[in-house]
Order: sequence, then structure tokens, then C-alpha cells
Amino acid sequence: MNQQELNRLFNNGKLCFEQQEYRKAQMIFNEIIENDENKTEAFFYLANIFHIKGELGKAIKAFQKVLTLDPNYTDAAISLSVLLNDIGRYEEARSIFDSANEKVKKTTQGIEDSHINKKFAIKHEELAELYLSYNRYDEAVFEFNKAIGLNPENLELRIKLAKVYSKKGFVSKATEELKKLKNEYPGYIPCRIALGLLQYGNGNILEAHTEWQNVLSIEPKNEEAKMYLNLSKDAQETNLTI
Repeated sequence: MNQQELNRLFNNGKLCFEQQEYRKAQMIFNEIIENDENKTEAFFYLANIFHIKGELGKAIKAFQKVLTLDPNYTDAAISLSVLLNDIGRYEEARSIFDSANEKVKKTTQGIEDSHINKKFAIKHEELAELYLSYNRYDEAVFEFNKAIGLNPENLELRIKLAKVYSKKGFVSKATEELKKLKNEYPGYIPCRIALGLLQYGNGNILEAHTEWQNVLSIEPKNEEAKMYLNLSKDAQETNLTI
């Protein structure tokens, strides 16, 4: 099979993958590898298919094969790091992640690649959640800020950051973060819900009601806002937290 035929076959496999026809895609990528065992991207797609199917051992081996063929394949390194972290191989995961992170810092292309940055943001978010589970708030704040810097489009990260500030007892800072987010994205409902909860927990009942009522003016059928309004009206001592 010549290179042109391999490229055409690869494009078909990629299309099948994007259409979630994973069994067909796997057969195509296997055929490509039989004809060209150094086809890095075919191994990368196979690794992702194995991961999706829950065949984690095969996924790890396939990602490792990608990195053997191309040690600078950052997307594979990050994917492998996330996978190893998920199964509890934290030391190995962190080592691979740190190595990939250093390579990205040294290349302008990596820094400007939004796809790669989003992958790193996921990793930093996972680390932040892990620190938060052990009440290590300062580290969690640091990791959430890193994630936000890498993927500013993920507005939920900013709400999570505000939650950490609240847990640290920095209610004013948490309120400031949420108000800033609300001003930048007035139609972002989760922010208004969270700000209402923060205001309520701080004893600012009227401000909380205003936030939730504003949610309902934007989205009249929002069940979460209705629930919090009803709970707070029926029992002022209800313990609601963001």
C-alpha cells in the first residue's frame, strides 16, 4: 500500500472516529499499522478508542507507543498522564505531565495551541480538585488559576475558584470573583445561582433573592432558582452553600 492510499485510509478512519463508529475506525487504524508500523497518529487514535471502550491497559500501551515513536507528541503525553492519574498511578502521571509541560513552555507553537492548553487545563483542574478534597486550599487556588489561564472559555472554573475562596473564609474575595464573572457574562446562569447561594450563606437574603429572581427573568423555567427561592422563603435557617 503506497503513501497516498495510506493517507486516504487514515482520513476514512478519522472520519469514522469522529462519527463514533469506533469498531470500524479500529479496524481501519489496525490495517494502517499493519502497512506502516510507524504511523504515529494511527496509534494515537487507537489509544483513544481503547480508552473510550474501557480497555485501559491497551490504551496505556498505545499511548506509550506513540511517545516511543514521537517523544514530542504532547497530546499523547497529556492523555496518558490523565489516564494514569485516573487509575491511581499518580507519581508516573505527574512525571509525564511535568515533562510535557516543560516541552510546551519551550515551544511557541505549544503555548499558542488552544487544544493543547485545554488539555493542560483539565489536568490542572484535576489537581485542584484533589487538593480541595484534602482541604489544601492554597494549592487548589493555584491550580484553578492555572486552569483558568489555560482555558478561559471554561467559565465553570471561575465558579469553582470562588467556592475555594469561600471555603477558606475569604467570602469577600469569593463574592468579588462571582460578581466580576456575572458582569462579564450576564447571561451565564450558573454564576448567578452560585452568587445567590453565597449571598444567602452570608446572611444577605434580599441580595440572594434578587439573584435568583433575575435568573428566572432570564430563564423562567429554571428549577434550581425556583427551588432555592422556595427553600429560603419557607425556612430562613435553611443551610444553603455554593
